[in-house]
Amino acid sequence: MGHSGHPSPLMTDLLRHSGGVAIIDGGLATELERHGADLNDPLWSAKCLLTSPHLIHTVHTDYLEAGADIIITASYQATIQGFEAKGYTTEEGETMLRRSVEIACEAREAYTKRCKEAQHDIDSSGKVLKQRPIIVAASVGSYGAYLADGSEYSGIYGEAVNLETLKEFHRRRVKILAESGADLIAFETIPNKVEAQAYVELLEEENIEVPAWFAFNSKDGINVVSGDSLIECATIADRSKRVVAVGINCTPPRFIHELISSIRKVTTKPILIYPNSGECYDAEIKEWVHNTGVSDDDFVSYVNKWCDAGACLVGGCCRTTPNTIRAIYKTLANRSTDAPM
Repeated sequence: MGHSGHPSPLMTDLLRHSGGVAIIDGGLATELERHGADLNDPLWSAKCLLTSPHLIHTVHTDYLEAGADIIITASYQATIQGFEAKGYTTEEGETMLRRSVEIACEAREAYTKRCKEAQHDIDSSGKVLKQRPIIVAASVGSYGAYLADGSEYSGIYGEAVNLETLKEFHRRRVKILAESGADLIAFETIPNKVEAQAYVELLEEENIEVPAWFAFNSKDGINVVSGDSLIECATIADRSKRVVAVGINCTPPRFIHELISSIRKVTTKPILIYPNSGECYDAEIKEWVHNTGVSDDDFVSYVNKWCDAGACLVGGCCRTTPNTIRAIYKTLANRSTDAPM
């Protein structure tokens, strides 16, 4: 393993306060829609940065009140190139990226203030108002997410896209997010090895001081979606001292246990897991196919197993809700009371 190095102070502090397992928030886009946002747009949830930032603030708050320790910004689909394609200037695109972090930080600040004034850790309506470290993670979606054609679920970018193309594509966005006040950069839904390598080199070349996490996605429980070996991908992440946690997102819950075991073979870094609800995304109709997922109860029944297998950051991705996160919070609270002293 060799390269894992020292644990990051950010992670150590977070995990100490959260009793060994920290909670990541859940799906953003589907929650924005539930609050009335129309996301039928290549910018997807990033469209709300323009049209309804207050809704993003609301969703961040909902997740904090459900017990999340980490909130992920609405920048997954926010790329300078994507905004430019919609007719915005580069400056406007950059402003929107910064705004995604500002909104999350504002939500954290308002929430933390309420926690300080609260009488109890959980109020009468079941909202968690417990003082704790809250981390704002700036989301970076893959090149495939910008294409908005579902290719982050295949990882097949074609011959024209290589390491250099990917570095140039992501460079400015990563720099801006790193300077925006986020605690961490979350590289999400990484579908192939070349993009992981591009991120690692970018973090080095630009001397990014903010720690990063890498979350890959899989549809078979063995490889990442492109067919590249997860073990090779996790090894790339492990070798970077700037990467403080490695794991899986947007993958059906049934594959997670196996994937954690694979990652553990090559890294001692904290392992993060935020699966989707198990529903399938149909890129043709750009919709989630219902009845292919698991209920919140089933989803949460996996959580202890994932923690036993070695996950220490757990949350949800697409189609999971504040209810899912609240259920994880309760499960983990019970877990720590059951733990031998």
